[in-house]
Amino acid sequence: MRLTIRLGSGPRVKRRGTRNQRLALAAAALLIPFSLMAFALGFWRLAADMQWAQEFVFVDGPLSHWQIWIGVGLFLQAGAALLNRYGTPSPE
Repeated sequence: MRLTIRLGSGPRVKRRGTRNQRLALAAAALLIPFSLMAFALGFWRLAADMQWAQEFVFVDGPLSHWQIWIGVGLFLQAGAALLNRYGTPSPE
């Protein structure tokens, strides 16, 4: 013998947890200028390598490569985009 229980659809369960939307938006707003500074340093180093600009501030070490600075700029920009997406309230 098989017993089947049929339940009607009740109210949808809503998540009551608070999200740190304001904190995410504030962090994203701070990351954008830092990413622009990293891009500026990367392009400065690239221009210094082509002798279009003055000598770069970091002559030796890992910070003296333009690939590092542009990579950091991309990473910070992607982080800002993700934080903006997280901080923006979803329409319900």
